[in-house]
Amino acid sequence: MKVSLSWLREYIPIDLDPQEISDRLTMAGLEVDGVESLYDYLDNVVVGQIVQANQHPNAETLTCCGVDIGTGELSPIVCGAPNVREGMYVACALPGAVLPGDFKIKKSKLRGEPSHGMLCSAAELMLADDASGIMDLEGEFVAGTPLKSALKLADAVFEIDLTPNRPDCLSLIGVAREIGAFTEPRNKVTLPDVTFSEALMDSRNIHDFVSVEIEDPELCPRYTAGMLFDVKVEPSPLWLKQRLEAVGLSSINNVVDITNFVMMETGQPLHAFDYDNIAQSKIIVRTAGKPGDAPLEFTTLDSKTHKLDPEMLMICDGDKPVGIAGVMGGENSEITDATTRVLVESAYFNPVSIRRTAKRTGIGSDASHRFERGVDPKGTMFALKRAVSLMAQLCSATIAKEIIDENPVNAQPVTIDLSPEALNVRLGTSFSADEMAQILASVEFGVDKKEDGCLQVHVPSFRVDVARPEDLSEEVARLWGYNKIETSYPLVRAKGQPLAARLVLRGKIRRAMTGFGFCEAINYNFIRKDACERMGIDESDKRTRMVEILNPISDQMAVLRTSIVPGLLEAMARNTAKQVDTLQLFEIGKIFYDKGPGEQPEEVEVIGGLITGYRWDQTWYSKKEAVDFFDLKGVVQGLMDSLQISGVIYEKIDADSCPYFQPGYGARVMRDGLILGTLGKIASDVGAAFGLRQDAYLFDIDMNSLEKSVPQAIQAVGLPKFPSISRDMTFIVSKRVEVGAMMDAISAFAQQQALIEDYFLFDVFEGRSIGEDKKSLSFRIVYRSVSKTLTEKNIKKIHDQLSQKLINDFNAGLPG
Repeated sequence: MKVSLSWLREYIPIDLDPQEISDRLTMAGLEVDGVESLYDYLDNVVVGQIVQANQHPNAETLTCCGVDIGTGELSPIVCGAPNVREGMYVACALPGAVLPGDFKIKKSKLRGEPSHGMLCSAAELMLADDASGIMDLEGEFVAGTPLKSALKLADAVFEIDLTPNRPDCLSLIGVAREIGAFTEPRNKVTLPDVTFSEALMDSRNIHDFVSVEIEDPELCPRYTAGMLFDVKVEPSPLWLKQRLEAVGLSSINNVVDITNFVMMETGQPLHAFDYDNIAQSKIIVRTAGKPGDAPLEFTTLDSKTHKLDPEMLMICDGDKPVGIAGVMGGENSEITDATTRVLVESAYFNPVSIRRTAKRTGIGSDASHRFERGVDPKGTMFALKRAVSLMAQLCSATIAKEIIDENPVNAQPVTIDLSPEALNVRLGTSFSADEMAQILASVEFGVDKKEDGCLQVHVPSFRVDVARPEDLSEEVARLWGYNKIETSYPLVRAKGQPLAARLVLRGKIRRAMTGFGFCEAINYNFIRKDACERMGIDESDKRTRMVEILNPISDQMAVLRTSIVPGLLEAMARNTAKQVDTLQLFEIGKIFYDKGPGEQPEEVEVIGGLITGYRWDQTWYSKKEAVDFFDLKGVVQGLMDSLQISGVIYEKIDADSCPYFQPGYGARVMRDGLILGTLGKIASDVGAAFGLRQDAYLFDIDMNSLEKSVPQAIQAVGLPKFPSISRDMTFIVSKRVEVGAMMDAISAFAQQQALIEDYFLFDVFEGRSIGEDKKSLSFRIVYRSVSKTLTEKNIKKIHDQLSQKLINDFNAGLPG
């Protein structure tokens, strides 16, 4: 929201400098992002005095001037203005100046004579409408004085970043009201006079020309309209153009500019219709259709065609729609140079309805921005009268008698009972009831003191954000000054509470994963509706039960995610598109399953991780080596070890459970029969659907199952006193035999033998020498006794028994 200081001064006297205003507005909750000087384009424009004025030797209409610009030498400037004369003070744009319209001044020659600048008219400097000649600065000036200083031109434009709960400040009057609250003495806003002069009134009555019918009063509680005759549509006067351009709006014509001016002034959007394009002299406020009707096509003022859902509110005439209510008017009733009769609309629309319509149509207008936040329900009439009055003055028009005011649902005033004691407790302050009343009255709240000492506060209609005592507490705090509220601490000593187990677990996971070199990703909980389809998940799968968002930000965020996989894959796609080919990401977040209409979705917390690229970059001493499935498995196992979770096994997963994994490259993470999660290599077709250009490996683990597996207590044992002894065993087995199954068999055997301390696989070999469908697996068994040093004799029998058991159980052979 842009606000001009000189425009603000039309409603309230302001003696503060722009920086102080900026600081105070920010502290009052209206954050000022920046302050811009409005006349910066005059930086290289100075006062000059014409000392010489001679006829141009090569052009009858040009004059060669010698201009004193305060440098001690006359500057040669060629001028074509008819009013140029010796001795006059003028506005001189020096080389390097950039005038409105991006007109750059530089040294040049005109018809062979040098010209080192430009003598400017008031219109060229956007200071007045007069373009008939150069500015004649009457009075005594000093040549070379900057024009801004000489004419005392000063204006500042504030860029205010408003929060959605302050729609009242989407207007100059609203901001002026806020400034008045911190001026000394406190000033109230002076509203412009909106009474109609008898000289501007027409004898014709508006009710003889148009009628208004509201079919849906819940969506449009109030609709007012005024009418003007003999309207002359032409360019706006300079002061109106300046006002609009100062706040970032472009001038169109006097009628449209007035509606924009009043909208910026009051915060009430308006719309002007060409009355002669209104069929059957009717305005009907209704929805675009009935439920089940086909979408309606409608062309708006920007010449774009939109499909409108049946529930969207429209402004219609007797035959057709002429505007999308509160969003944008139609091309079929816009103001043109041929317009002579204008119907002006000022209405109050349901904010939720406007928000939904603007979102679905993709139209973000200044009007919808205000309506969807809530305008003053009682301000429609004032804004209408203001606009009609200005149009009568600036468009040489006359005003129809009376004003249409259809108001089927009256806005109810809001009254709040406020306890001074409760407010002081809430803020940690010690205000008296009178002090609170004075603070609230500074922004036009009505306050009555009750017999019990409480305050009865009457909320002004323009403060649609205030509805409860807590809102009034915020008003008192911000107007008094948040920075004045002292920090206080409870008198009772606080007892420390242990953190929730889930919070502790998240912290451990984050420390472990970052220790492995992973970066944490934070993705939206919203994903595309076709995410499951892109992952190849069947319709019968639980993950297809998605919760749809009613008003999604975009089609990329249409549903709540049922898997953490899509977010990680899309994060990888964005990174690889920017040539980041090695990536390690993890995310802790929730997934959601739909439980049916009216039910809250089931929320499940999961952790997901993804790796892609290379183990290390290429150097002079090593080559690039791509990561594979076992790198991912090592990360998962490392995470389990860091959480002291033992007994984790990895089982081959069937293709239907995780169709997004490449067949043969997916596994289920298990412990004591409990499924912790899955891991695997993303299938090439799934990767292509997500825009991946290289292999990706991904795991996802259920946090509830993981938390159940974390041991509640850890037992410690003393360090061994006696050395260990290791023996290896190698078997040739079918490729279909899972290493995990053999490890389970060794584990079961080791539990019965106290001497076996550890065991692990240390080598795998496949090749023609052992057969196409065979593989060689080598295990190392570590033996140790707690009471003596072991010898070969002590372990031979146990080692032979274990070897024979594996040969029998897995039909294994020994190397030849």
